[in-house]
Amino acid sequence: MEQMTGKEYWRSLDQLADTPEFREKLAREFPENSSELADPVTRRGFLRVMGASMALAWLSGCRRPIEKIVPYVKAPESTVLGVPQYYATTMPFGNNAFGLLVETHEGRPTKVEGNDFHSTSYGSSNAFVQASILNLYDPDRSDMVLKNGNNSTWDQFIASWKPLFDKYGLAKGEGLAILSEPTSSPTQSRLKKRFGSLFPKAKWVTYEPVSDENIVEGIQTATGKKYQPEYRFDNAKMILSLDSDFLLMESNNIINSQRFADSRHVDDEHGDMSRLYTVESGFTITGAMADHRMRLQSRQIGAFAAALGLELQVLGVEIQVDLSNYSTHQFDRKWLKALAKDLIVSKGESVILAGRRQPASVHALVTTINAALGNNGKTINYRELEHSETSSRTALRALTDDMKGKSISTLVILGGNPVYNAPVDLEFKSALKSVEHTVHISSSVDETSRNVEWHLPQSHFLESWGDARSIDGSLSVIQPMIEPLFGGHSTIELLNVLITGESVRGHDLVQETWREIVKESDFNSSWRRVLHDGLLENETELNIKPSINKDAVANLIDSNPFPTDKADAKNLEVVFQADPSVYDGKYANNGWLQELPDPITKLMWDNAAIMSPRTAKEMGVETQDVVRLTYRGRSLNMAVHVLPGQADYSITLPLGYGRTAGGRVADGPGFDTYKLRTVAADGFGIGLTINLTKETYKLANSQEHSAMEGRPLIREGTLEEYKHHPEFAQEMVHVPELQSLWKEHKYDEGYQWGMTIDLNRCTGCNACVIGCQSENNIPIVGKDPAAYGREMHWIRMDRYFNGDENNPEMVHQPVACHHCEMAPCEQVCPVAATTHDKEGLNNMVYNRCIGTRYCSNNCPYKVRRFNFFNYTKEIPEIVQMAQNPDVTVRSRGVMEKCTYCLQRINRSKHNAKRNNTTVADGDIVTACQQACPTNAILFGNVNDPNSEVSKIKKQNRNYEMLAEYNLRPRTSYLAKLRNPNPELV
Repeated sequence: MEQMTGKEYWRSLDQLADTPEFREKLAREFPENSSELADPVTRRGFLRVMGASMALAWLSGCRRPIEKIVPYVKAPESTVLGVPQYYATTMPFGNNAFGLLVETHEGRPTKVEGNDFHSTSYGSSNAFVQASILNLYDPDRSDMVLKNGNNSTWDQFIASWKPLFDKYGLAKGEGLAILSEPTSSPTQSRLKKRFGSLFPKAKWVTYEPVSDENIVEGIQTATGKKYQPEYRFDNAKMILSLDSDFLLMESNNIINSQRFADSRHVDDEHGDMSRLYTVESGFTITGAMADHRMRLQSRQIGAFAAALGLELQVLGVEIQVDLSNYSTHQFDRKWLKALAKDLIVSKGESVILAGRRQPASVHALVTTINAALGNNGKTINYRELEHSETSSRTALRALTDDMKGKSISTLVILGGNPVYNAPVDLEFKSALKSVEHTVHISSSVDETSRNVEWHLPQSHFLESWGDARSIDGSLSVIQPMIEPLFGGHSTIELLNVLITGESVRGHDLVQETWREIVKESDFNSSWRRVLHDGLLENETELNIKPSINKDAVANLIDSNPFPTDKADAKNLEVVFQADPSVYDGKYANNGWLQELPDPITKLMWDNAAIMSPRTAKEMGVETQDVVRLTYRGRSLNMAVHVLPGQADYSITLPLGYGRTAGGRVADGPGFDTYKLRTVAADGFGIGLTINLTKETYKLANSQEHSAMEGRPLIREGTLEEYKHHPEFAQEMVHVPELQSLWKEHKYDEGYQWGMTIDLNRCTGCNACVIGCQSENNIPIVGKDPAAYGREMHWIRMDRYFNGDENNPEMVHQPVACHHCEMAPCEQVCPVAATTHDKEGLNNMVYNRCIGTRYCSNNCPYKVRRFNFFNYTKEIPEIVQMAQNPDVTVRSRGVMEKCTYCLQRINRSKHNAKRNNTTVADGDIVTACQQACPTNAILFGNVNDPNSEVSKIKKQNRNYEMLAEYNLRPRTSYLAKLRNPNPELV
């Protein structure tokens, strides 16, 4: 265990206990006889696992003219073969949308990044954005219109709709219903209004299993209007997160992460930073970043917020809501009092926010407290939900009852997968059988599509026209990068068919909407500008300060009182959460995300019932034991994962796994926790019981892979320690004066590349891992090889605990090849396959590598990856067109690792040479750096004293990992700081 300044860092409970199993793992890099293991990746198995990681290859062609794919006879003037082009678009995500910039090669999108101009990304992204390119090329996407499971056509569907159109036109829509996903599309909003005027008696219901429904409802109760909050963490000195993982799993998480990181930015010992308190049931990356974290069952969050309100009232804050029922509580009063004082000192510069699974009453109270603290309009902006359709479980229940009562004769489902993810007590699948005509548009023949009359293939957002309004109010256009590969249509195209009975291109539908939005004489010029920039210019920012209806808030709390009792061993709490890898299940067929280690549990290819060490001990279970979970008469067998930091007697169940019709990658992994999720227990509930079985289930977990064998890697201190001892990071480990046995290259001429990673800004969100995988054609290997420790990621996101096993702190650290000037890997390679160049890069010559793996054994950072199996052998050559053409696709038997995105370096050097200049600082942005939403990663020429990376490396928080071994790594870190309240230290 790593020890520094009195802290012990450990990766797992096995390491903390120093079990024989852990010592055995540590003693060898791979399991015994690993080279002789039978290849588990057969041709069929390979195609099953890798199918979603590669495109099936009919993708040659161009992007112009719009929606026409033909071979070049005369190439567009701006197109040069081999030179990528970039186009702006937008990725819709519930009631939000992320502005993107898409890299294309000869008309084929190959990489997705954030749009520098767009206020929802400012050039950054998250793992879902990065992995969206893989969903485009998913070979399991639907390519055929189906009627009752038999092949049909789009035209035949339109023909079948015309008599229904006439029928419902006469009946004014009675018996007709639409079930839609949440959206913020102005075009869909316009079409919905037309639909409502044409069919006034028709029902329109919106549902999504993971949504901001509770947030909107709570704020609407408090303010009287449907507002969406936008948080300005960069203006905040004090932040309280109540069961909210706002850095990863809440809406607008990209810009949330940027602004939060800005509030934590420290240049030197004279700087200051925000303070973060979190109260949550399960560990999140937001909780990992906290200065103070309280474990609390999710059902107690409301009572905690009320207790905080009472404490603020005692200290003179006028909240004017009667909270006296919560004056008797068992919360840590010292913690509460210190928190309340901090919030009062930071009036107008604080933020309190609650997570989306907390009920509306909690959000109404939080909105009221924020108003009393003067935060509204300063650290919290509100936007009216114009053009937005928000999810409603109540409306879904009413619709399902109408379906069962046969008052709905035609149901059109616009996206989503309600058969799989609707609350189990609604029995949506059986209700669907009571409807005479059912239509479902979706990207695959999923669980819902298999139970409807008509299935229609849905186009991906990268091959569709559309539009969206983001949470901050930005209006953006969605433009296609390529012709629909599988012949799909968009939701707005289907909706137009329902209204007019005719098929119209999405481009024309969107333009019709935007002619009303832009309202300029030269529409074509304005339209082209929007397509170029990715959003509409001159969008005004409104700082709304809504008035609070305190009586409405009080009435809501009185009618929905906060629970004050605790769950216990006989009456457990169940908590449902969206999964950081597959979200609500929509990314379950994405191999990149399935193999991405969960940032907290480090599980891959599975979910598990997460419980605390104390709870597990009382239940007599261990990680990988299978238990029977029973909740309100329904049961599910599921594997257990014991996680430090989890609230006692609170069991977290990640959603999105256990699919049966998601695709070759989705079907099989994990457990379907929707089978226990009800309308009343949409976020959490009480009454779960656990019974032991005699079974075990193998979980693939990366938390102990590449262990550092006790060497100190993390350097961490408090802000106060830093102010009084600014050199603490460099003094934590004694580095003697190092001398070499031979003459060394000086690396003091020309370009010299290096990187810094600020651990104070890094949240462990994994965006860099997926960004690197997409950029560098890194394959997935499947669950079994990943469990052996053979995952191929070039970036490893280490996660460490320190402190008590039941309530530890957590810290993340990304680790990749450090490009050491004195690289140990180079000294042992018998064929000089790994070599150093004059610019300080550690290179791999794949043609030389013979797979001895000496370099991997000699690497102290354990960042080199060996591809034991040939993951490209069975893929046709043309499939490589779906990958980055600037990066070699590796065959079996070679070592691979981070290259500092050598292809991007060379591209910038080529452009500079062509322009007769030098590479300027900032011209080269590595894939991990570009993906990072917190700007924690910086890359550049360390030989240029004016470059940003050189300036950062001169800061006193900068340190080099394992510098005492004279490795001279080019990647360095800035030590992590926490800002604890002195009263709680």
